[in-house]
Amino acid sequence: MSELTKLTIAQARDKMAKGEFTAVELTEAHIKAMEAKRDLGAYIVETPDLAREQAKASDLRRQAGQAGTLEGIPLGIKDLFCTKGVQTTAASRILEGFKPQYESTVSGKLLDAGSIMLGKLNLDEFAMGSSNMTSYYGKVTNPWKSKSDAAKQLVPGGSSGGSAAAVAARIAMGATGTDTGGSIRQPAAFCGITGIKPTYGRCSRWGIVAFASSLDQAGPMARDVRDCAIMLGAMAGHDPKDSTSAPMPVPNFEAALTGDIRGLKVGIPKEYRPDGLSDEIQKVWEQGIEWLKEAGATPVEISLPHTKYALPTYYIVAPAEASSNLARYDGVRFGLRVEGSSLDDMYKKTRAAGFGAEVRRRIMIGTYVLSAGYYDAYYSKAQKVRRLIADDFRRAFENVDVILTPTAPSAAFGMDENTDDPVTMWLNDVFTIPTSLAGLPGLSLPAGLNADGLPLGLQLIGRPFDEETVFKVAGVMESAAGFTATPEGV
Repeated sequence: MSELTKLTIAQARDKMAKGEFTAVELTEAHIKAMEAKRDLGAYIVETPDLAREQAKASDLRRQAGQAGTLEGIPLGIKDLFCTKGVQTTAASRILEGFKPQYESTVSGKLLDAGSIMLGKLNLDEFAMGSSNMTSYYGKVTNPWKSKSDAAKQLVPGGSSGGSAAAVAARIAMGATGTDTGGSIRQPAAFCGITGIKPTYGRCSRWGIVAFASSLDQAGPMARDVRDCAIMLGAMAGHDPKDSTSAPMPVPNFEAALTGDIRGLKVGIPKEYRPDGLSDEIQKVWEQGIEWLKEAGATPVEISLPHTKYALPTYYIVAPAEASSNLARYDGVRFGLRVEGSSLDDMYKKTRAAGFGAEVRRRIMIGTYVLSAGYYDAYYSKAQKVRRLIADDFRRAFENVDVILTPTAPSAAFGMDENTDDPVTMWLNDVFTIPTSLAGLPGLSLPAGLNADGLPLGLQLIGRPFDEETVFKVAGVMESAAGFTATPEGV
């Protein structure tokens, strides 16, 4: 593997500015690495020719003194973001062959900042899953291996599993992800990288294939905290095309990495210590608390009493919104069409053939909770509980500056585990879902390895639109952790 693929975004940016190598050379190194790692299944569509064209244009801009903040940086784009002229499928058969005639706001902002698109990354179908095994285009394999069973294939987490695997395997310098209930943070933890779900509304949702509109949020996934800060600075900003996009200024997130967190108060929620929490997760959490104390921060026990209702609340709200959003895939206007004896028969056959089992399951749940006689019993009540969960966080942030929790209840698990029980699979998001329901920023960073040599992540949660404090604390924790482990062969 080329030494160029081992660089962080910040390192590559600075070296290209000094003329040590070109965007074309950096891109070519990543194209070769991408081709060599196809067995991971991280990409649905590779775009090497487009990447080479973009790299040449990038070098010309740099020569003209017009370099952007991500000039010449090769990235992967999750296949949930519409990309003009490049197939966008949401990892579903029902969108196979769909080539948008427009660019999503987030991917467009990254291109405007000078980045290079290597291809479209795999995900759980319509972003519904925690393992990246529900994609119509095949599973994604975690590049990490268990020390006790190197032959066992591990999941990369989901739904942004292709993004996490690509960054961990050094076949993209960074990647876009989307997070509805943990789909950036959980795969980041499983793959030993950093990922942040920004505040809801920080990044535009325009041009992103919708799962649950009140929860979906785009964010960056990269090798370290600084790289995520650089990427988020390019991705974020108000978009008049998206009514949920917040008209907020975009700070210099990278400048927030001062290394000084003295005097900050860090909340430690007592409800995030459920029965059965593994000793290894507990230990790395306690270690994280010690790192922050040594850096001058003060841990404060807090209570988030409605946490226990977060998972059932999410699995009412998210499927309800999914059932509404996915109603547009009917075989009439775009995507797959399976002919039938009548219009209704065509609808049924198209949707039955086009959607996978997990998507069908969530559509059925969502349709049920929105149906007459059940709306008030389920959906309306879930929305009220969601407000209570948000109020818990609001009260907690009156006394603390940031909250520290585990990211996931375990390290990456085997592909043959948890597959026969959807509820067990849903429990992977138990620590990330409350943050999503409250619309808060949440960042996962690697904090250590378990006894099997697999990465474990810690999550930092911040106030609304206070990603700067999250990045500041994350930078200090990253330095303390000194996490330099990589998958074998990387």
